[in-house]
Amino acid sequence: MPEEKKRPDADKREPSGKENPGKQPARRRHKPSRPRKQEKEAKEPAAKAARKPSRKGQEIKRTVRHLADLKGKRPIVGLTAYDAIMGGLVSDAGVDFILVGDSVGTTLLGHETTIPVTMEDMVRHTAAVRRSSPQCLLVADLPFAEASMSFDRFLDSARRLMQEGGADAIKVEGGRDLADDVEKLVATGIPVLGHIGLLPQTVKAIGGYRKFGADREEAERLYTDAISLEEAGCFAIIAEMVEEEVATELAGQLIPPLIGIGSGQGCDGQILVTPDLLGMTPGPVPSFVRPYANLSEEISSALGRYVRDVRERKR
Repeated sequence: MPEEKKRPDADKREPSGKENPGKQPARRRHKPSRPRKQEKEAKEPAAKAARKPSRKGQEIKRTVRHLADLKGKRPIVGLTAYDAIMGGLVSDAGVDFILVGDSVGTTLLGHETTIPVTMEDMVRHTAAVRRSSPQCLLVADLPFAEASMSFDRFLDSARRLMQEGGADAIKVEGGRDLADDVEKLVATGIPVLGHIGLLPQTVKAIGGYRKFGADREEAERLYTDAISLEEAGCFAIIAEMVEEEVATELAGQLIPPLIGIGSGQGCDGQILVTPDLLGMTPGPVPSFVRPYANLSEEISSALGRYVRDVRERKR
């Protein structure tokens, strides 16, 4: 890994009550009767529900600038979601961004890899998450091979994710080889989240899942990929399955945030696949995942109890 620190021009870049009740009515001579007071109290919950504030009082932060400005202030947190229900739950948890990942293929659609996921899949699931009105940035994955065709195809696919799916930004797998097209895409007004290290869409070519950056040559390629995406205008970069020492060094040298997945704690933030985190993924999960629940077991148990209750005429 080169020992280069932030380039000289890096410092020149910009870092990223109560309601007024109004006039009081004239004082009544007599207190209102109890039935009227009860009627008023009964109406209050409905009135509060009608006002419906934003989720848990969160301030809506849907800009890529907000995400980029978090670098150096606190760790960035991201999770995946693929439908309106999970989109709402993940947003309520207070994440900084939601990724509608092509991991929908392996978590929900029953595929062995992400390669079979189509543009129609991604537009549909992105639109479903958008309907949950998330109070954070919504990023959508560009599926397999869409970025490797003509630039017109690349642009049109990104446009669909934003116009039809409602995404705020898109994520693209690849480094220096895609940097020129990424730069042109950013110039059209489409925010791009980069992705280096393990690229799940290339799993067939690399022969499986593994760590990246174990030797100097590979670490230097990761550095070149990351710098190329930074210069192309990516607002942040995901580093998947990168050796922790290499990822930590990259995070210190890059201007945009480096968000890790399986790349250690030295990154500027972390993202995980939500079903992995909740114990809902069929089969084994990556070794770096520490599940916070075992919902598969709980759901299976609950469904089994329901089946028994119906058969035994208990409900």
